[in-house]
Amino acid sequence: MSGTSSPEAVKKLLENMQGDLRGLSLECRKKFPPVKEAAESGIIKVKTIAARNTDILAALKENSSEVVQPFLMGCGTKEPKITQLCLAAIQRLMSHEVVSEAAAGNIINMLWQLMENSLEELKLLQTVLVLLTTNTVVHDEALSKAIVLCFRLHFTKDNITNNTAAATVRQVVTVVFERVVAEDERYKDTVDQPVAVQGNSNRRSVSTLKPCAKDAYMLFQDLCQLVNADAPYWLVGMTEMTRTFGLELLESVLNDFPQVFLQHQEFSFLLKERVCPLVIKLFSPNIKFRQGSSMSSSPAPVEKPYFPICMRLLRVVSVLIKQFYSLLVTECEIFLSLLVKFLDADKPQWLRAVAVESIHRLCVQPQLLRSFCQSYDMKQHSTKVFRDIVNALGSFIQSLFLVPNTGNTSVTPSQTGSNASGNTGSAQTNPGVLGMGGGASVLPAFEYRGTWIPILNVTVQGSAKATYLEMLDKVEPPTIPEGYAMSVAFHCLLDLVRGITTMIEGELGEAETVGQTTTETASLPAQSSSEQQDLQSVSDQSEKELVSRAVWEEMVNACWCGLLAALSLLLDASTDEAATENILKAELTMAALCGKLGLVTSRDAFITAICKGSLPPHYALTVLNSTTAALSSKSYSIQGQNVQMISPSSESHQQVVAVGQPLALQPQGTVMLTSKNIQCMRTLLNLAHCHGAVLGTSWQLVLATLQHLVWILGLKPGVGGALKPGRAVEGPSTVLTTAVMTDLPVISSILSRLFESSQYLDDVSLHHLINALCSLSLEAMDMAYGNNKEPSLFAVAKLLETGLVNMHRIEILWRPLTGHLLEVCQHPNSRMREWGAEALTSLIKAGLTFSHDPPLSQNQRLHLLLLNPLKELSNISHPDIRIKQLECVLQILQSQGDSLGPGWPLVLGVMGAIRSDQGESLIRTAFQCLQLVVTDFLPTMPCTCLQIVVEVAGSFGLHNQELNISLTSIGLLWNISDYFFQRGEIIEKELNKEEAVLQKQAEEKGVMLNRPFHPAPPFDCLWLCLYAKLGELCVDPRPAVRKSAGQTLFSTIGAHGTLLQHSTWHTVIWKVLFHLLDRVRESSTTADKEKIESGGGNILIHHSRDTAEKQWAETWVLTLAGVARIFNTRRYLLQPLGDFSQAWDVLLDHIQSAALSKNNEVSLAALKSFQEILQIVSPVRDSEKPDTPPAINVSVPVVVGTTTATSLGRSFMRTDSIGERLGRYNGSEPPVVTDEIEDLNLWWAAWNSWYRIGSESTRPPVTCDKLTFIPSQPFLTALIQIFPALYQHIKTGFSMDDLQKLGVILHGAVSVPISSDASPFILPSYTEAVLTSLQEAVLTALDVLQKAICVGSESMQIMYPAIFDQLLAFVEFSCKPPQYGQLETKHIANAKYNQAEWVALNYVPFAERSLEVVVDLYQKTACHKAVVTEKVLQNIIKTLRIPLSLKYSCPSESTWKLAVSSLLKVLSIGLPVARQHASSGKFDSMWPELANTFEDFLFTKSTPPDNLSIQEFQKNESIDVEVVQLISTEILPYANFIPKEFVGQIMTMLNKGSIHSQSSSFTEAEIDIRMREEFSKVCFETLLQFSFSNKVTTPQEGYISRMALSVLLKRSQDVLHRYIEDERLSGKCPLPRQQVTEIIFVLKAVSTLIDSLKKTQPENVDANTWAQVIALYPTLVECITCSSSEVCSALKEALVPFKDFMHPPASKFFSGQQGYCCFSNL
Repeated sequence: MSGTSSPEAVKKLLENMQGDLRGLSLECRKKFPPVKEAAESGIIKVKTIAARNTDILAALKENSSEVVQPFLMGCGTKEPKITQLCLAAIQRLMSHEVVSEAAAGNIINMLWQLMENSLEELKLLQTVLVLLTTNTVVHDEALSKAIVLCFRLHFTKDNITNNTAAATVRQVVTVVFERVVAEDERYKDTVDQPVAVQGNSNRRSVSTLKPCAKDAYMLFQDLCQLVNADAPYWLVGMTEMTRTFGLELLESVLNDFPQVFLQHQEFSFLLKERVCPLVIKLFSPNIKFRQGSSMSSSPAPVEKPYFPICMRLLRVVSVLIKQFYSLLVTECEIFLSLLVKFLDADKPQWLRAVAVESIHRLCVQPQLLRSFCQSYDMKQHSTKVFRDIVNALGSFIQSLFLVPNTGNTSVTPSQTGSNASGNTGSAQTNPGVLGMGGGASVLPAFEYRGTWIPILNVTVQGSAKATYLEMLDKVEPPTIPEGYAMSVAFHCLLDLVRGITTMIEGELGEAETVGQTTTETASLPAQSSSEQQDLQSVSDQSEKELVSRAVWEEMVNACWCGLLAALSLLLDASTDEAATENILKAELTMAALCGKLGLVTSRDAFITAICKGSLPPHYALTVLNSTTAALSSKSYSIQGQNVQMISPSSESHQQVVAVGQPLALQPQGTVMLTSKNIQCMRTLLNLAHCHGAVLGTSWQLVLATLQHLVWILGLKPGVGGALKPGRAVEGPSTVLTTAVMTDLPVISSILSRLFESSQYLDDVSLHHLINALCSLSLEAMDMAYGNNKEPSLFAVAKLLETGLVNMHRIEILWRPLTGHLLEVCQHPNSRMREWGAEALTSLIKAGLTFSHDPPLSQNQRLHLLLLNPLKELSNISHPDIRIKQLECVLQILQSQGDSLGPGWPLVLGVMGAIRSDQGESLIRTAFQCLQLVVTDFLPTMPCTCLQIVVEVAGSFGLHNQELNISLTSIGLLWNISDYFFQRGEIIEKELNKEEAVLQKQAEEKGVMLNRPFHPAPPFDCLWLCLYAKLGELCVDPRPAVRKSAGQTLFSTIGAHGTLLQHSTWHTVIWKVLFHLLDRVRESSTTADKEKIESGGGNILIHHSRDTAEKQWAETWVLTLAGVARIFNTRRYLLQPLGDFSQAWDVLLDHIQSAALSKNNEVSLAALKSFQEILQIVSPVRDSEKPDTPPAINVSVPVVVGTTTATSLGRSFMRTDSIGERLGRYNGSEPPVVTDEIEDLNLWWAAWNSWYRIGSESTRPPVTCDKLTFIPSQPFLTALIQIFPALYQHIKTGFSMDDLQKLGVILHGAVSVPISSDASPFILPSYTEAVLTSLQEAVLTALDVLQKAICVGSESMQIMYPAIFDQLLAFVEFSCKPPQYGQLETKHIANAKYNQAEWVALNYVPFAERSLEVVVDLYQKTACHKAVVTEKVLQNIIKTLRIPLSLKYSCPSESTWKLAVSSLLKVLSIGLPVARQHASSGKFDSMWPELANTFEDFLFTKSTPPDNLSIQEFQKNESIDVEVVQLISTEILPYANFIPKEFVGQIMTMLNKGSIHSQSSSFTEAEIDIRMREEFSKVCFETLLQFSFSNKVTTPQEGYISRMALSVLLKRSQDVLHRYIEDERLSGKCPLPRQQVTEIIFVLKAVSTLIDSLKKTQPENVDANTWAQVIALYPTLVECITCSSSEVCSALKEALVPFKDFMHPPASKFFSGQQGYCCFSNL
């Protein structure tokens, strides 16, 4: 129970009542006795009630009329004090609810009287209020009277009373309606059958209403009457009423108790029939009024709008629309249209302000707006109310900027206003700097084309708190502050957007969740009827959703144009960051909403607006301009007014935060970014980030704008595509304020997050994003064409970022993404393509490292898809791209090399695609990759790729950029071959498996299996490919490469050739080796002879390699040697091949052409190869062939000739078993061994080649000039050295013809001169008697032959003479060096070293050695038939005659001395043979030759050299003496076997020798020696001996001797006489030297003669001779007087022998003389 009924309260009430009655009785005691009595009786009554009743309050209420009576009487006294006391007491009773209906009526009547008497008005009001609020006993007329009483008090003169009454009226009205609500609550369970309200029924027919409702109805109806200035029906007694108060009351009732009107049809009827017409009627002055229209012109003066009523009407309208829209659809349409009209520019400012406030109230109720849209906009032939409201707001905002403020003319500009105008000025004069006029802080404002409108803080977001709609106390229109209407309109827009989007998005969300459940439900089979119903409801749901969607779309379509126009304008005009933020937020939410609903045009329009806001004004961006043009071409009609899309104004009053370059084709100076632009940019980022999924095609707009902004701000892409602040590359560099500098990292990270969030987009949206980025990138590419300015890399960087975050579904975007990036990579602008490549390679690397599901190893298609763009990059020629490509390959290899699997061919293809012309660094990088592959990854790749590896490695060898790479690649090929060797079995197995598969496929298709070297097994093909590659490298233009490749090729074949199938060797020989030889030969013969100055850089080239020809020579050498070595070491494999003899012929042909090449190095090497293939141990002969192949462990060492071994650097020893090798190929077949015949053929082929080489190379040139090629000594030596070995194999068939051929070659070889620069090496010094190796070789060859003949058959021995001829020809060289064609040779002493001159060799030692050989051979073969027959001895003598006749004129002194000794040796053997065969006449022609030889030697025409010492002379004389002695011992004694002419010649010669005329050149000291007296002596003696000792066989002989003697003696006599005569005449003068010499000689001859005569048999001496001798004596004596001591000593010697003639006289005749003699002797 309430506090008023508790016992204490009751007790207190009773006490108070009694107190009040006592007080009343006291007060009225004197003046009003009746009252006093009544009061006293009242006390008794109260006490009685208290005493009798338990429920005191109920009892009091029953008797309330009586209890109240004293107080009523007290009030009737009209005494203020008493009245106050009574009213207080009555109020107390009321508050305890102890007043009955009757009592209440009495009280009201009493109050009415007081009112009429104007007594205690405030107390009255208080009492009425208490009466009506504490209980519901007052009804109907009483109630109406109470209300009227309050109303009347409201219109008194007293202000306080007025106001209190007004408040009381309001409260009372509220109480009346609260009673209805309570009553309805009480009766809500009993359902009444509502009686249909007839349209024409009497408006007073309220019989159906319950009491409280009836009261309320009557009250409301009368309020309407009163406002309409009609008489009330129920509120009888009203005297006056104001419309404003009435409207206020109506509004409060409508606002506070809408349920009453909605539940009770009677009330609804009142609304429709009374309230709405009333409002419309009252609005009329506002509608008709046009501000600024002149009063006189209108026919009837228009009633002016009255602010208080107008404002209250708008409040009522707001309530009606808000609460009763559903009831009053048509009426609301009228109201809304009116509201829109009130915004017109020609309405008073205050009216526009309150209208905007009213509209704001609607805008915060999205559901209501939705209803408008459904009820009006979506109905045909209905006003598009919702659209009009939005458009009206738009045009309202525009009009505020465009129309001067007419409504504010009376208002003096406030402080802010003046500030603002100051700011405007300063901002215009100095854009970008905020003017601080008057030192006051700048207010947030909108500014557009000079119109400055401040932004006031009018309301809290989302609530429509009105200012002027609440000004109920104002009678005059208030002055609206500048900017108020704008601020409210601005908030209307924001709230409208916020409301609509929140509502629609909420419903969309619900619809989606329902949609999901729908799909789930639909997928289940229906099972029961209840579920059927569920399904039914679900389908209803989807229908409902369709309806809802239509409404949402209509709402957006209706409002977006107006919103966009207004927001764009405001965005442009806003100078306040917060306002800008709100506008942008609104545009963003609208864009997102349109996107969600799929409304493309509107979505793009909003996005374009944000984009334009982000960029500087008038920024040329085609994407945006086209969109705006499309929009601005439509103008939106709003009830006859046009809403223009106002384009942004160019003046910016924003702070400039950045200055940068515009992204344009032509440089256009700088553009400025304001903080607003940055704000817009952030919104744009936000939009893209949060709503990317609904952007679709407008990604293009968003990204284009972001690209331009990023460019202006100077953000450059970094690793992974993220943008980082970087300085602009060209033009005035970007200027950024610190504010924006701190923002940049944030913007950058938002940008990155934006693209990171693309992983949450669905596939379609992702494709939209990628397409947009691609087309953006294409534009950037177009711009970057033809200039080298910094391009925009935004799109490329972002494509990369997008790709990286969407790796999990990379397949769906890989092709468009990489396809585009590949285009970028081909761009001429280097930065552009560099980034294209960066992006592409990063994506590929990321794709390969990403853990896909299923993994790449199980998804070959994806693996190849990822690697394919890497291969595509190879089609691009730009080196920087290729570097990136290769770096990527390198990184892939380092990270993924083990798991590339099917990707290997692609990766290897990339390395192999590098061409020579692509620059060093490129090739180097590619090569690094290859090295990595070869060192680390050969085992992990499929064996089928090994061939590609070989090809790629080979291609690097052929690159001519970097020599080291080529050389290293050859090393790699060697490593690869090693790998093949080590893993041969595994590789072979895998390749065979693969081959089988391919073969099967080929058969199915019915085509041939096409691969190089096809019939060979696949593993062999791999080897052949390797060999072929090395073969290509062997003919590379660079010598170092050729050399390295050649060595590698032959080492590989040598080391691993045994792995090949036997049949494959055929290919190796013909397709690899001979093919290579052909190419090398061709290149070598056509090589350039120009001198190469240097080998690139500072490398000096040795003179032996300073022409291409010389460099090719080295290659030829290497190749030929290598092939020869293979023929040598692998002959056991090659010979059974079947065409070995052809191969042998081809090889010999190559050796021959090399040997005959005009290059010493090649030719010499060719011969070394020739030697090598000839020194093969012959295969096993048939006779020695074992029955079975040798067992595996039998090893057949084959030693290759040592000459070759040393020349090639190492000796090859092969110890693996032939049987094993052959067994490996032929299984159980025995090894095939060729027969002897075939072997012989090979040797004869070799001999023919040798002969051709020899005859060609030694044939002298026809013409001679400086460039004539002359074979070198080592070459000729090697050539001749081959013969002995070759001869061993062909000696059985070696014929005389062959010997002739050989002789020609030997002679030719020895005749070849050497060049002066080589001579110091070949001829150590001219004085040394040394044979050159060539000469030794020639002699060795002849020696071999001679030895072979010696042990050979008779038929062979006829070759002796030929050998003698050959040797004798060589002997002649000692005096007559051979002529080599017409070549002019010099003597070595005259040749200048280092000039191209030819030097004749010193043939003397060779000739002498040949001579020794001849003597030696002759000693062995003198008696041989052929030797005798062929006149060998004669030839020897004939040959020796040459040096002997030259004697001192011989090139070398030793020659004639050797010739003499040889002659003596030969004759000592040959003469007996000659004598033996004297009769046969075979030697007849020899004798004259011999005689001439003696003659020429002993009486040589050459004079001894001046510097000959006495000892030398004596030695030489002793040699002459030896010859004479030979004559005396070997010839003269056998004169009878010797032709007479010969003997005669000998005698004449001896005669000549016995008297030698003196030489004219001797010095005096030497004269006695130089006279050759010893020789003369011997000659004399021999002559005399021969003359006197022999039996003279013929008179002629003796005559000759005697004649000779007499001549001699006579001559002596003459000389002596002449001397004596001259001596006498000369007197003291000495005689000429010559004469003295002569006389001395004569004297010596005389002494010799006398000695000879003494030794001879006396009978042999003619008496006449003696007489002549003695006759000399006197003459001699006469000479004694001579003055010369020399002559005297000679004279002594001459006189001494005469003593033997001093005998006692035998007769008288003699005595005189003898006495004389004795005398003289004394």
